[in-house]
Amino acid sequence: MRVAILMVGAVLMMSAGAMGQTQKTEPPGKVADKVIIDTDIGDDIDDAFAIALAVRSPELEILGVTTTFGDTEARARIADRLLGEAGRADIPVLAGVPTKASNPMSQRRYGEGGRFGKASHANAADFILEEIRKYPGQITLVGIGPLMNVGAVIDKDAATFRKLKRVVIMGGSIQCGYGELWFCPERGPDAEWNIINDIGAAKKLFASGVPLYVMPLDSTQLKFEETKRAYLFRQGTPLTDALTLLYHEWGQETPTLFDPVTIAFILNPKICPVEPMHIRVDDKGFTRKEAGETNAQVCMKSDEEAFFRLLIGRIAEK
Repeated sequence: MRVAILMVGAVLMMSAGAMGQTQKTEPPGKVADKVIIDTDIGDDIDDAFAIALAVRSPELEILGVTTTFGDTEARARIADRLLGEAGRADIPVLAGVPTKASNPMSQRRYGEGGRFGKASHANAADFILEEIRKYPGQITLVGIGPLMNVGAVIDKDAATFRKLKRVVIMGGSIQCGYGELWFCPERGPDAEWNIINDIGAAKKLFASGVPLYVMPLDSTQLKFEETKRAYLFRQGTPLTDALTLLYHEWGQETPTLFDPVTIAFILNPKICPVEPMHIRVDDKGFTRKEAGETNAQVCMKSDEEAFFRLLIGRIAEK
């Protein structure tokens, strides 16, 4: 195992160096992409990795993090602490309207043990609208949780919502449901979590006319295997230590990193190339590919090796 971990580390160190060289050749004065991350951090562990990748990516200007679904204030406290540990206490965190949720929040204690405590109780939807008005045509809204806040923004001011640069979501299932992807032709799609928990909001989003980029189950079921985890978790930085603690509070073995694919796509679209589709959200929460005018750009297959080189290379940097 030690040899395997060292080999993973060597490959990732070379990859991180290559990425650093790429960044140095970017045109001077390039403007960072403005993003707002809407998350249900606290249940699964992948939201935390998405936020971690975002905060370690200088190409992104994170205007704020908003929390959605269930106990949104508890989720805000978790995000607050994670950002604080990462040295990004400057990023505002806003709780969305709480909703009913029966699933346990495995990382609740992480938020309760925080020392940053700056999460705002202001309405997340209002914050998103205010930022769009400040920066029309410039903001990417990243949806990595159920779409309650997205639906609330559309209901409050659909015209302003349409001034987003784009929306990038982890959500939906086109051909492949949950499980091993090689089995998906026989098993077929599932009603995916982020869609099924607010079907009405999903319907509004796909009908909104905003440029929409979708990372469904087909391209996001990337397993964070043991050797990769071991390499990352032994780096000993405040951010990797935070992720290690969140991973252990989550309490399962091998995470599936659905949500970070959205951030990886923004940073390097070649990691998850998209194709135009017309997607209809049905009343059961299935995302059906049908004939019709394009309303989404959908990634059906991601480059797993490039994804992990980017993710681990960025997060492991000292």
